Amino acid sequence: MSTNRPHFPLTPSPFLSLLGNGFVADTLARLCAVLVARMRVTPLFPEIPGRVGEITLPTRHGDMRALHHRPADDAGTGVYIDIHGGGYATGTPEMDDALCRFLAHEAGVHVVSIDYRRAPHARFPVAAHQAYDALVWASSPERPWSGGAVCVGGQSAGGGLAAAACRRALDAGGPAVALQVLQYPPLDLVTPGYRKEAPTGRTPMLRPWMSAVFDKAYVPDPAQRGNPLVSPAWGTNGDGLTGIAPALVITAEYDRLRAEGVAYADRLAEAGALAGHLDLRGADHGYDLHGKDPDLTRRVYGSIAAHVRRATA
Repeated sequence: MSTNRPHFPLTPSPFLSLLGNGFVADTLARLCAVLVARMRVTPLFPEIPGRVGEITLPTRHGDMRALHHRPADDAGTGVYIDIHGGGYATGTPEMDDALCRFLAHEAGVHVVSIDYRRAPHARFPVAAHQAYDALVWASSPERPWSGGAVCVGGQSAGGGLAAAACRRALDAGGPAVALQVLQYPPLDLVTPGYRKEAPTGRTPMLRPWMSAVFDKAYVPDPAQRGNPLVSPAWGTNGDGLTGIAPALVITAEYDRLRAEGVAYADRLAEAGALAGHLDLRGADHGYDLHGKDPDLTRRVYGSIAAHVRRATA
């Protein structure tokens, strides 16, 4: 892996400063949500059957829509709460269809993909609350799976919300979480995007303007971005993690968020809570959603499924 990293500016450009304006950031976040909703991608793993239905989960911020992917013959004894990405402002559970079908089929678990409320319509801590409330709901003995076999995971912003839910579960004394899966998550919103390094000679998928827009839309007050539920890898927020859910952390070589993912994996390891760390060479943020390397996606999803299967056995 290349260690030749570029210097980065210490102050934002006038363009990024403009994007930090609340009205501008909120407007662009809404526009991005519309554009993402119109995107169409070729689904991966069409050979894997899907059995999916729509359900509703109660949360402190109102009922929340979710997609319930069922394993074969409804025989799964565990559940995986999936949290989609999209900068806390875009995306839907449908974008994680391939992962959800894969886990239901290969790990033999129920998969519940939640449609949390997004920024700027709902700002922090709404989505973090709903992610935690989904864990509480999933842990109820009334569910068709074991309440002690609950996993949670997400990609990008969804990974950040999964980390937040598990941190809240640690601080609240429950519910028990068997595994958290953090795929290329944003774990430090204190450090602005323009100061996050990328390898020389590469154009990363994540651009500094995205952080300027989405971070502002999700957490308008910079002082709140140091909250452990927003930035678990920043400063001393990684202290006191003993007892947190075991974590599988997945980072990508060319991702601007790689450093914070690696840093959090190190803190989890110190707390005895690192189930595994996959650092994907030659990959970037959203490697699995772009559809450019289905073989890599299959291998990584297979590793996730193996970890989920062991955690829910």
